[in-house]
Amino acid sequence: MHGQKMTTERVSAFSDALIAVIMTIMVLELKAPESPEITAMLALWPTLVSYALSYLFIAIIWINHHHLLRLVHFASTRLIWINFVHLFLVSLLPFTTAWMARTDLAPMPVAVYAAVFVLVNAAYLMFEREILAHVETDAMPEQARRLARRRTLVGLAIFALAGLVAPFVPLLGFFLICCALVLYLQPEIFSSRLQGQAE
Repeated sequence: MHGQKMTTERVSAFSDALIAVIMTIMVLELKAPESPEITAMLALWPTLVSYALSYLFIAIIWINHHHLLRLVHFASTRLIWINFVHLFLVSLLPFTTAWMARTDLAPMPVAVYAAVFVLVNAAYLMFEREILAHVETDAMPEQARRLARRRTLVGLAIFALAGLVAPFVPLLGFFLICCALVLYLQPEIFSSRLQGQAE
């Protein structure tokens, strides 16, 4: 019976390939200045900062994605479709990153950029819940599950706030997005804390 199910290794391999393509597309948006002066490079700060943030976001997605997939061996049909939706939303990042960079962090592009973060995070929340629904309690205690869900909801709220603030104060919206990403830098933080408490 299990032999007929898709393993999470295949889901992970497909996701890796698509994420690599997304990152490559984003890198191609970086254009070197024609002038040899350092001021020409400094003038590109919106592009460089936007690219760096998006690169960090995709790296965080990849790390957390693998952290969750290693908790289960087989992928349900629902999980596969949620993963497709999640990756589709991630694939919008190169477009919104380029728009934001070319307009020097203008209000509407930053708001749309934040909106994409909201959608990606909402899809990640569904992905996370589907994974945790099939994880044994021994592999991830209930307290760790609650903390993981809470972290995702807090991140979603901050991204949404960034989207609401960006049309009025784009730099603040951009800063809030950066703050939200800090929550995801260490995917195993909750399980490691719980293990430390148990010892």
